[in-house]
Amino acid sequence: AFPDLIGPNEIKGVWKGSATLPCAYVPVKEFVQETLLWTVVHDQSSGTVFRRDKTGDHVVLTEYKGRVSVLKDAPGNVSLNILNLEISDRGDYTCQVTWRNSNNSLIAKEITTQVEVVKVPVTKPVVRAGELGLTVPAGASTSLTCVASGSPPISYRWFRGTPGGKALLLSSQAELAWDSLRPSDTGQYYCEAQNT
Repeated sequence: AFPDLIGPNEIKGVWKGSATLPCAYVPVKEFVQETLLWTVVHDQSSGTVFRRDKTGDHVVLTEYKGRVSVLKDAPGNVSLNILNLEISDRGDYTCQVTWRNSNNSLIAKEITTQVEVVKVPVTKPVVRAGELGLTVPAGASTSLTCVASGSPPISYRWFRGTPGGKALLLSSQAELAWDSLRPSDTGQYYCEAQNT
């Protein structure tokens, strides 16, 4: 039995986020991995993104330096991880593995995955209350956390008041925290989430 590569035909990544391009095989005893090559074809250019051989791991294309990696010590898992996705990263990525068998002959297999990079608007944020919930005794400490998803970076702002009405900006963090609540802290609070 020969090793066979498996992976998806396409992947959608989120701009400025990270993506894993799956590529894997079931190790076969008499086949030893010699080289792993990840190459890409963009609209205008093509080249080798990542190469693993006897001399180690090499990130070949400059624009991927510091942004791509493949797990070490994970037999059969040769998936490519890309950080901080750029729109220009879209293209066709090919995973090629070469094995040497017990008779010293080489066999190579490859699969190609199409990568799309999308900008995702921020979702409507959700407020998570601290352990004590939304009704809290005076003197206790608590927090409210604003959570949204979408293309990073996401910025948050906390206000006291009502949206569209009079409101006081309290914080530019995702979490709004109180060390010791006072009765005067009772009221309505809301958060805003925003991305580019």
